[in-house]
Amino acid sequence: MSSAPDEPSRWIRRFHPAPEDAPRMICFPHAGGSASYYFPMSKSLSPQVEILAVQYPGRQDRRSEPLLDSIGGLADGVFEALRSWSGRPFVFFGHSMGALVAYEVARRFQERTPTGPRCLFVSGRRAPSLHRPGTVHLRDDPGFVADLVRLGGTDQRFLQDQELLELTLPVARSDYKAVETYSHVSGPPLECPITAFVGDRDPEASVEDVKAWSEHTAGGLDLQVFPGGHFYLDACRAEVAGAVVEALNGQAPAVSVEGSAGR
Repeated sequence: MSSAPDEPSRWIRRFHPAPEDAPRMICFPHAGGSASYYFPMSKSLSPQVEILAVQYPGRQDRRSEPLLDSIGGLADGVFEALRSWSGRPFVFFGHSMGALVAYEVARRFQERTPTGPRCLFVSGRRAPSLHRPGTVHLRDDPGFVADLVRLGGTDQRFLQDQELLELTLPVARSDYKAVETYSHVSGPPLECPITAFVGDRDPEASVEDVKAWSEHTAGGLDLQVFPGGHFYLDACRAEVAGAVVEALNGQAPAVSVEGSAGR
């Protein structure tokens, strides 16, 4: 694994090498997730697409750092770290909470720099304008764990092992707070197109809710529905990778996807 030096290296992970002319996709994890969630996608798309995965503070190799419990705080940190990586065209991919963070980082690039992502991929997340405040982050531990189980995507070993649970819950609870207290501030739509992915049985993001991402782009929305729930991505990695490649082929010289990787 290689990474940029100094401050950006704390935020960005690169799992597989890619040629300098390969499309670059920066991936944002879900609530409670980490950069390693995107290792299978990186393996699947390498070397045709370079995957850079964001590592939020407070988890894995950043576990000694304070957690950030707001979408704005996460977006500010990622934006500053990515500025040194933006020397060539890039796109964003965010799942669930990661879609919100990616969207806010894209807004910062558009407002503050001459460059920005060529496309924003959002997955498993209703449009920012349809935010619904929540209180799951205020529940006691059993109640909070029940919601993690409801959505799936959390390794059962972490939920059944008390020591692992003690490491997992503060991170997930902080991320839930970031999502549930987020308030969208109106502003110009993104200039780049948005490609939105969603599972047809996602309890958190209906197809209609995801369609509303069209309000946040002047570049057009492409909506694609996959079989599954909130973490449809785990079972549809190859299909999602193929959809990403198809979209990227409209942004850059043609690339191809080779096989798929299991979790």
